[in-house]
Amino acid sequence: MKTFFKSLISLSLVTSLFFVGCNNTVSKNTSSDPLKRTELLMGTTVSVTLFDHQDPEILNDAFNLVKELENELSLNKSSTLLTELNASSGTAPYKVNSTLFDIVEKGVYYSELTNGSFDLSVGPIVKLWSIGLPEARVPSQEEIDAALPTIGYENIILDPDASTIYLEKPNMKLDLGGIAKGYTADAIAELLASKGVEHALVDLGGNIYTLGHKVDGSLWKVGIQDPFENRNNIVGYVSVADQSVVTSGIYERFLEANGKKYHHILDPKTGYPFDNDIAGISIISDKSIDGDALSTAVFSKGLEEGLAFVQTLPGVDAIFISKDSKIYITEGLKGNFVLTNEAFELIN
Repeated sequence: MKTFFKSLISLSLVTSLFFVGCNNTVSKNTSSDPLKRTELLMGTTVSVTLFDHQDPEILNDAFNLVKELENELSLNKSSTLLTELNASSGTAPYKVNSTLFDIVEKGVYYSELTNGSFDLSVGPIVKLWSIGLPEARVPSQEEIDAALPTIGYENIILDPDASTIYLEKPNMKLDLGGIAKGYTADAIAELLASKGVEHALVDLGGNIYTLGHKVDGSLWKVGIQDPFENRNNIVGYVSVADQSVVTSGIYERFLEANGKKYHHILDPKTGYPFDNDIAGISIISDKSIDGDALSTAVFSKGLEEGLAFVQTLPGVDAIFISKDSKIYITEGLKGNFVLTNEAFELIN
């Protein structure tokens, strides 16, 4: 039995589409070279690159913020605010801080919008599979059947006045893996902007946020990962500024057991990985938290329904890559997405 994890779009992939150097000086706009820092946090590779500032304290602040959020939102660490909330399930409303409340509120919104195909209460199933962790395994049908009744976003009761969250059913568990990285990317971008940074890239293992334009005023070119090859192999790219590009797919994290691959995007209604014709999907949006939730939600709908769903969302576009190497894009990306890989066919 093997478990696998891949970052879908790395910052090195983004920067490989244009030339950058690396030379840390001390003041703003004295060098065209970036200041970059990379750490392993939140179960992924986190990179922040500044293109108009050379102050390492800004990066310190950014990474301290990520560590604070990880200590509040992680399901895999003990004694985080999230694990404490989950432990209170079935007992009484639990008081949380504004960060956790806002994330759960957004998660409930997308759970409602997708009629539960995205459901942040999928924690018990995620824990059973543990895909991407050393203890990953294929759970028994009996275990899945026992966990499914504990899932249901309708049983998450929010009280904004009291800042409490009540998980009505015993053994309910929220899993913020489908939304927390997006929230964090947005929070980093806001922090950088408050420090006067105007040109930066934020990468949380497939969640890319482009702050401003490139220093020369042009758009960032963000590569879209080839779902059938190793990292840094792309199918094409989109040009964006002040936007998020979030990619998800069956190749990101998976468990290989009994001659079969089980990817990490789990259906809260069946307890098994979604089975459809999508190999990968990228969401382009103004906020990374929206792209994060939607990358899972849209994947769950399959190609035809997912395309139609995204077209109803203002300010959101998507790139779908099917298992037969065909690429479908929404209307807003026509004339933007550039196909660079001849192994794929752009359908629309």
